[in-house]
Amino acid sequence: MTTSTTPEPVLHPEFSSPGALATSWAEVAAALDGAEMFRLSTVRADGRPHVCPLPAMWLDGALYFVTGWEEQKARNLVHDPRCVLTTGTDAYRSGLDVVVEGRAERCTDRAVLETLARMWRDRLDWPYDVDDDGFRHHADGLAPNPDAASLPVFRVRPDKILSFSRGAHFAQTRFRP
Repeated sequence: MTTSTTPEPVLHPEFSSPGALATSWAEVAAALDGAEMFRLSTVRADGRPHVCPLPAMWLDGALYFVTGWEEQKARNLVHDPRCVLTTGTDAYRSGLDVVVEGRAERCTDRAVLETLARMWRDRLDWPYDVDDDGFRHHADGLAPNPDAASLPVFRVRPDKILSFSRGAHFAQTRFRP
């Protein structure tokens, strides 16, 4: 889902309140852009699920996240790149949850990595340096695991996005590229 095209919302009336309207793409894109934390769901080699919270950035129609190669989520993605990232609120009567389904792939484009490093610094005060393989923790940063290892940056281009809005009406909306 690139920024040059606007996905059409499709309301799922069977999972929505009577009178509900589809959530607009602008509202969903704003939620993805404004979220600081996501839950990443991956599958272990033996089929068991793995879910963990992590920061991610929405840029040019894709979500980006960073992890170490030794972490369970990275090992899972090597085995199976399919994953889901979710963000939203824990309130029942109001809010918007967004679910992004896709495949994680390594991002090594230096210009994109430089932009992402600025985003992590500006939005989260989390300084990264860019190298040819991804990110490195900034030497004087406060981020966890400030070692010398290069950290892979993964991009998830959505295959499907679902939004779940709550308020006066509950609405489930689907977006496809």
